[in-house]
Amino acid sequence: MKTSGILRIGWLCLVVLTGLSSCAPKIYQLNPVSGDMARIEGRPTTKAEKDGITVVASFERLDLQYVALDIEVKNKTEHPFEVNPARFEYTALDEEQRTVFLNNQASQKPLMFSAADPIREADETEYKQDREVKRLKTAKVINTVLLAAAIVGDVASTSSRNNQRPERWVQNRMTYNNIYTAIQAKRMIDHGLFADRMQRYEYEVYRWKELSMKPTTLQPGESVRGLVYLPMSRDAKHMLVNFPVSEYESVMITFRQEWEKAKKRK
Repeated sequence: MKTSGILRIGWLCLVVLTGLSSCAPKIYQLNPVSGDMARIEGRPTTKAEKDGITVVASFERLDLQYVALDIEVKNKTEHPFEVNPARFEYTALDEEQRTVFLNNQASQKPLMFSAADPIREADETEYKQDREVKRLKTAKVINTVLLAAAIVGDVASTSSRNNQRPERWVQNRMTYNNIYTAIQAKRMIDHGLFADRMQRYEYEVYRWKELSMKPTTLQPGESVRGLVYLPMSRDAKHMLVNFPVSEYESVMITFRQEWEKAKKRK
């Protein structure tokens, strides 16, 4: 090989490697920037209090389309306090922690998101599971009908073989073989989609029923802990998380949201 050819190949490899390095995966980061901050269990954690209600929060993970926060609510008052994770919400803030408005400030409505209601989400996911089972049953019936129709057509075509030219018979065989293959492929796709969706729904049911914070009534001195799921918005540089403790007062915590390039391993 000529030297110029080797140099071109080397240059091409360098360009490819450079492109791959520039496409390094990014890691989602969410860190508190307000309240009493500390590092607990290796994670940045913050604490804020209002009217005897304390909220301790840290970022757990990015879970599908949700930001999962590990939150503990403590009741330091002398009366019962109702905790509902669906009451958590956040306002999207920009880099300077100014409110982000809908439609690029065309309206004066802040960009806000409410936390998922675990009870409603669990019920909806179970409904999706039932619907998926019915969908698979319907697909099985359709596949059976298609297969029966194909067999009837194939038998009729084979029985009239003596009246067909050889090339016509070969063409019929190829056609019905393709039909059988297509029906089998559809059956496999139906079952594959069913398995994938049911696996996801099973995880979602587990998430809403086992991992998420549950609505509860805290007696004085009691606390509750669980995951609160907030919809993730790429328009927010900061998230001003709000949890109302009375008609006029709320516990507020600010998180900084960003995407960082993964560190290269040495």
